[in-house]
Amino acid sequence: MAQAGNVFYDSPRDIPAVIPIFPLEEALLLPRTQMPLNIFEERYLAMIDHAMRNDRIIGIIQPHSEQEQDQDEEPAFSTLYPVGCLGRVSAYGETGDGRILITLTGISRFRLIQEIETSDPYRMAEIDCEDFTEDLIEGFGEEAVERKELLDVFRSFLEANDLEADWDSVDKSSNEILVNSLSMMSPYGIAEKQALLEADSLALRAQTLIAITEMHLATDSDAPSTILQ
Repeated sequence: MAQAGNVFYDSPRDIPAVIPIFPLEEALLLPRTQMPLNIFEERYLAMIDHAMRNDRIIGIIQPHSEQEQDQDEEPAFSTLYPVGCLGRVSAYGETGDGRILITLTGISRFRLIQEIETSDPYRMAEIDCEDFTEDLIEGFGEEAVERKELLDVFRSFLEANDLEADWDSVDKSSNEILVNSLSMMSPYGIAEKQALLEADSLALRAQTLIAITEMHLATDSDAPSTILQ
């Protein structure tokens, strides 16, 4: 059973088959993690209004191109990756200057079936979560995570970029939260983020993150220092 805000999801049948989707490059949402978003474009303000009138669910998914992030153009129907992650709006606030601040809580990954034609300015899609039923089980597979190996690489990354971490919070985190949070905050590109998202298990996601980080440490000592800031 997965919880997002005040709602519980027992099975993929609890998740709508058609949802608004939000294409974002280098953005990674995972089950039981949270993603804050500052919404200001008209098309995405309309998308959030749609979500709030219905079940509060939107899908975060990566586009293959940079078109979707052009703030001055009409919605560009760039090609999307086949897998994204559902999030429920668990916090909502209006700023008074036309923006909306929301927090998405991850529910489950989904597979993109097809986009739905609509007259709305945002994109809608038919999705399926049957391949990711384990996402609805808190802590599923976390006992197989090599926690020490992950933390050793994490320390190396921090040292290489002159960063610090809240080790009390890290020590208290479950393996699931640790792996998913580090994956979300990692400063890597589209392909790396998609590989982390599509990993078949939590242990494989941890190993993928370790491998990517070790590669970046070995090849680029000036890697972007955006993690945990």
